[in-house]
Amino acid sequence: MKKTSNGSTPAASADDASAAIDARIDELRDWRGDTLSRVRQVIHDAVPAVVEELKWRGTPVWSSDGIICTGETYKDKVKLTFAHGAALKDPAKLFNSSLEGNTRRAIDIQQTDAINGKALQALLREAAAFNAAKKSASPRAKKASKTIKA
Repeated sequence: MKKTSNGSTPAASADDASAAIDARIDELRDWRGDTLSRVRQVIHDAVPAVVEELKWRGTPVWSSDGIICTGETYKDKVKLTFAHGAALKDPAKLFNSSLEGNTRRAIDIQQTDAINGKALQALLREAAAFNAAKKSASPRAKKASKTIKA
C-alpha cells in the first residue's frame, strides 16, 4: 500500500476504518481483542463524535480535532498512546508508560488489569477538549475566523 509523506497509509473512509478495527478485534480472538473492544466502547461513550482511522501499518487511531489516542496490541498488552498525554491532568494515575517524554503518554493494559471506565472517559474528554482548544488557538484557525472589511 502506498505511504504518505509522514509514513502513514492514505486515509480510508471512516466506515472502512471502523470495519478494519472490527476485523482486527475479531482476528485477535483473545483477551487483547476483548480489551481493545471495551476500550473502543469507552472512547465512543466519552467522545461520541470521535473519528476512527487507521494509520501506521493499520494501527487504530481515534481523533477529534486531532489525534486523541492510538490503540496498539502486543503479545502482553494493549497500549493506548495519547498524542498529547503530557499536557493532560491524570488524577487517577492511568498513565503508566512513556512517562519520560514531553508530549505523549500511554496506558499499558495487561491481561489481568481492570479498566477504570470513568477515569478513562474523563481523560479522553480532556484530550478531545485539549485538541479543540489547540485547533481554535492555531494561527490558521484565527486567520479563517477573521472577517474581511470592505
